[in-house]
Amino acid sequence: MLRFLLAQSSFNLWVIFLAENLLVTVLALLFGWLVLKLNHKPIKAASRQEVFICILTNVINTAITYAGFWLWQHGYIRFSYTLSWYIAFDFIVLFILMDLAMFLFHYAIHRSVFYKAIHKFHHHYADPIPIDLFVLHPLETVGFGSLWIVIIVLFNFNLYAVFIYLIVNVFFGIMGHLGIEPIPACIRNTMPFKYLGTSSFHHRHHLDIHHNYGFYTNIWDKLFKTYKG
Repeated sequence: MLRFLLAQSSFNLWVIFLAENLLVTVLALLFGWLVLKLNHKPIKAASRQEVFICILTNVINTAITYAGFWLWQHGYIRFSYTLSWYIAFDFIVLFILMDLAMFLFHYAIHRSVFYKAIHKFHHHYADPIPIDLFVLHPLETVGFGSLWIVIIVLFNFNLYAVFIYLIVNVFFGIMGHLGIEPIPACIRNTMPFKYLGTSSFHHRHHLDIHHNYGFYTNIWDKLFKTYKG
């Protein structure tokens, strides 16, 4: 796959990366729709603004993907490609690092002037639907994308661990914007779910902007005293 991409022109790479991002978005929204359907939740139609911002987010994410590919192509990003237990180890490290980095970024936005200027846009949707995962202010999309680029520049991860992380990232994002909690309380209170950022955990953040800044886990909120169960 990487050899195929290396043989492509810049224009072809932009088209491929845009198609990839759009495909991920469509699959994520279909998954969200399926979960809502199985839980008999009425599915609210997205507004024109939500659709437009979702498309814009995909375009920005395409630029971030291209930037990451260019950095890899020129040796600034390095991956290992071996199939071993290091895949699991690298995934866990990447998962924790990104969770911490995004928590700090999210917390900082809420505690600064940037909230009203940038992040308040996302909080317009107090009762989110799956597409709202992709409804962010363009500058915020760039910010989260930059965090991702910085982490994979600073650390060398297994490529397969990166792919697994990207899938998990979208899964958590969609689950956090369902507007419902599909996981029963008896499961949420057991290991490891009681430490994860479940749907109700992130939904509560949309209802109360002063708590639950985490993404994948609630660990940092508990440490920084911003957790609300």
